[in-house]
Amino acid sequence: MSQQHSREEILALMEKVPVAAVATSAGESLRIRMMHHAADENFNIYLATIKGDPKTVQMTHHPSISLLIHQSGADINQSAEVEITGKALFVREQKERELALQMTAKRSPVVKYLTESGNGGMLDCVKVVPDTVKYRIFSEIVQGNPPTVIEFPQNRQVVSDWQLVKMKLKNWVMALRAPFLTASIVPVLLGAAIAWSATGAVHWGFFLLTLLAGVLIHMGTNVINDYFDHKSRNDEVNQEFVRPFSGGSRVIQLGLLTPLEALTGSLFFFLLSALIGFYLAWTRGPLILVLGAIGLVSGVFYTGGLFNWAKRGVGELLVGLNFGILMTLGAYYVQTRSFSWVPVAAAIPVSLLIAAVLYINEFPDYMADKQVGKKTLVVRLGREKAVILYILIMLGVYLSIAVGVASGVLPLATLLGLITLPLASRGIQYARKYHSASFDLVPANALTVTNHLATSLLLTLSFIWEALGVSGLAYVIILGVVFIGFVIWMYRYIERQKNIFLGLKQAVR
Repeated sequence: MSQQHSREEILALMEKVPVAAVATSAGESLRIRMMHHAADENFNIYLATIKGDPKTVQMTHHPSISLLIHQSGADINQSAEVEITGKALFVREQKERELALQMTAKRSPVVKYLTESGNGGMLDCVKVVPDTVKYRIFSEIVQGNPPTVIEFPQNRQVVSDWQLVKMKLKNWVMALRAPFLTASIVPVLLGAAIAWSATGAVHWGFFLLTLLAGVLIHMGTNVINDYFDHKSRNDEVNQEFVRPFSGGSRVIQLGLLTPLEALTGSLFFFLLSALIGFYLAWTRGPLILVLGAIGLVSGVFYTGGLFNWAKRGVGELLVGLNFGILMTLGAYYVQTRSFSWVPVAAAIPVSLLIAAVLYINEFPDYMADKQVGKKTLVVRLGREKAVILYILIMLGVYLSIAVGVASGVLPLATLLGLITLPLASRGIQYARKYHSASFDLVPANALTVTNHLATSLLLTLSFIWEALGVSGLAYVIILGVVFIGFVIWMYRYIERQKNIFLGLKQAVR
């Protein structure tokens, strides 16, 4: 005879067991992780984890979810478990979020520390709305008794086509790594600013087309790198990656995009960029064909294909060349239809900085890259020796600015780029101390990214100053204050995040 158990009995077991196995869809496979949970009287399950956690991303992009809560008894016959299937949703309403974090903080030391230290905003809170709850006791199952089943038909919702479209668009934003597209934006801004200071005019239509072509190449490179790193199993074996700086976007590993979607999308971006390049070459000059061809060959084959530049140890050099000198020169050439050494000299620090961004981000990927034969410079040198090259690259940034000004190639105003020297110094300190500890190296990753953006914008500002002259000094001062304020804010933000995570490490020991 079947024995049905009460809701109270099931909730009591869920309350007693603080951790559940959470299974989510990853394309054609499942991914399971143990997570602290809390439940209310209606069997809604609350989960909380650090913002951007791949597990959270996965469960909210593929909302179907399953949880298993298991309690072992004195012997196997007394063991019991609760299986819950449902839909995962972000908790947006503030009161519900606060209550959910209070509940999960009683079980999770991570949530407890972050909420008590006033950093609850770093957490994502997810609510699992149940479709079905099943309660099993081993001794009853072996006797042929079915589990106790509680259905929630009101929670079964069909996901609309529009919701599916929005989810897919979010997946593509992740794949493109949109926050890092500044690497292709700033050299175009710099090239246009240099052209403005030289000619006194900007052709805005051609500027926008140049900017779009550069961003499209960057987008295509990001996505096709994910495809090739999936094919080589690089991202699969990478266990030390630190998001968002290393390990790729993870969209293929999380099942958010299929490998075919990634490959097709990347080729589409490259095609659009090539079409714009052909138009600019036709209207502005043939040099664009040469620069564009180098960019396409570098991007398409960066981590795979015919050349696999990263494996050959020249990926860092090509990234620096393309996202610095070549893009800046290309943007200048589109505006002026002429060649000049000024954009080349001005872009050297930008080239060095973007190479440094890629280079320092390779440190967490060291073991995975080494395992699959991706012989980046960090793999070739080893993490300890590779720090020396990082230091030389960062020093080269400021040396190139000083030499450019001293030689008369760059205007005196470009010394504004030296303002970010403290960021470089701090990044070097972290790299020297934590080169083999991926988690603790994060401030160096973040400082290098910030340094690249801030220095590039300050160099751009210096040429805007040259273009405007004394009459535009007030605008330059305002922009300069904004840029310097951004640098200070970003530095403080990085230090604050570092201190939070250091405290978190101590709290969960």
